[in-house]
Amino acid sequence: MERLKEDTQGSAADETAAGAAGSSSDAAGAVVTSDQILVTDTALASIVGLAAHEVPGVVGMAPVNLGEGLRRVLGLSQVDEGVVIEHPHGDGRADVALHVIVAYGVNISVVADSVRQRVRYVAKHLAGIDVEDVRVHVDGVSRG
Repeated sequence: MERLKEDTQGSAADETAAGAAGSSSDAAGAVVTSDQILVTDTALASIVGLAAHEVPGVVGMAPVNLGEGLRRVLGLSQVDEGVVIEHPHGDGRADVALHVIVAYGVNISVVADSVRQRVRYVAKHLAGIDVEDVRVHVDGVSRG
């Protein structure tokens, strides 16, 4: 009986500590965190698109589908153009496909490696998302 009392007191102390940290306990006593930051795929695509544009040798992004092509024709292209985000590994991790146009005369494999590194870095440090796979599709070459 006395041991049961000690466990109950310890559980109450845990709940108080968890409540002070912005968390709460559910009926089973597990600590549930209520403070979360959710990054939408649209925001992540914008971050990734801007990061790809920062890489020397990348001239621009290529439209992925007909909708993006129409936006470009109408002069409404956006920074997320040419970026496809997928979540086959669950939340907090993503795969990214980028469709880029590179400058004539650059080493395409070096530019693609730089894009991969930059995208992984920016996604992790700015959005807190681990990018598992970055596929860089070179859809064109431009005089830049």
